Amino acid sequence: MRAQALRFGEFTLKSGRQSPYFFNAGLFNSGTALAGLAACYADAIDAQREAGAIGDFDLLFGPAYKGIPLATALACEYAGRGRDLPVAFNRKEAKAHGEGGSLIGAPLDGRRVLIVDDVITAGTAIREALAIIRDGGGIAAGIVIALDRQEAVDPAASRRSAAETVADEQGLPVISVASLDDLLAFTGNDDTLAAERGRLLAYRDAYGSLTPR
Repeated sequence: MRAQALRFGEFTLKSGRQSPYFFNAGLFNSGTALAGLAACYADAIDAQREAGAIGDFDLLFGPAYKGIPLATALACEYAGRGRDLPVAFNRKEAKAHGEGGSLIGAPLDGRRVLIVDDVITAGTAIREALAIIRDGGGIAAGIVIALDRQEAVDPAASRRSAAETVADEQGLPVISVASLDDLLAFTGNDDTLAAERGRLLAYRDAYGSLTPR
């Protein structure tokens, strides 16, 4: 809320849906904001590792573009916690000069790779990242995102969320720092945001995942 990365109101999404809230990780645009977000990522990952929901990993991969600063900030956070993790990311277009190729950073070959991104909308960017990791000889270990909207891609066909679909399709754990359930709890506990809760509930009824919570 302080970074205005999360806002409430009326927003038209790329899907054409009218959403009562909008999340833009690009507004974590200062050192302090990114460091705070990276600490939240690390806390969420470590909690899931302790619970056995995700195995070990030894490289962070940030899909272009928003995943690049997120993976980099997370690597810095883990360095501060005593764990030095290599980082890699991709270009949208491969370079034919210089070092060439579409990958920058640490080599993926033989490494267990955790993908770091902001959200999973339709799963397209994640599938592209998984193909890059496979082509680079890496082994995908899981995916971590800032926000799970817990929203079905096509409610008429399936009421499974994009994150659930990717997790099942790829056989990978998907960890989220926060979710729509968290937003509902947050608005329910804040008098100044109480009016937003009903709109969030109506949106979840229309588009939300039906997987038991």
